[in-house]
Amino acid sequence: MNQPSLFGEASARGCSAVAHIDGGSRGNPGPAGYGVRILQDGETIDLKESLGICTNNVAEYSGLLAALRWAVASGCSTLHIKSDSLLLVQQMKGVYKVKSPGLQPLYEDARALVRQIGRVTFEHVRREFNKDADRLANEAMDEASGSS
Repeated sequence: MNQPSLFGEASARGCSAVAHIDGGSRGNPGPAGYGVRILQDGETIDLKESLGICTNNVAEYSGLLAALRWAVASGCSTLHIKSDSLLLVQQMKGVYKVKSPGLQPLYEDARALVRQIGRVTFEHVRREFNKDADRLANEAMDEASGSS
């Protein structure tokens, strides 16, 4: 006799996705935005947002939080984050301490979302391998600065 799994069907346990994230500001602080390109099951999801005036690092973390919130809302149980921000990646891996008071709450929010997802990995990539997220972040920065 076969007993159904207590965890549901494999497809119901959550998706797996890759998120390319980027954030930036024109001036530090300055008009800022983030861009996120998510690849999941052959689909592409783009997220971007103008953030007003903030620092580059706050914009980077805002992109991370957007990707993590998307994963939680989508029921993803595995997420691979690719970012060209070495600081963000090393902080999320626990290699660097988060010393900036402005980043500490964003870091804590990110850690809480990571715990909800399950398996989240972080990879530092060179800027040329993060072009789509960079383009989206620049579009958002254009909106923040009022230019098109």
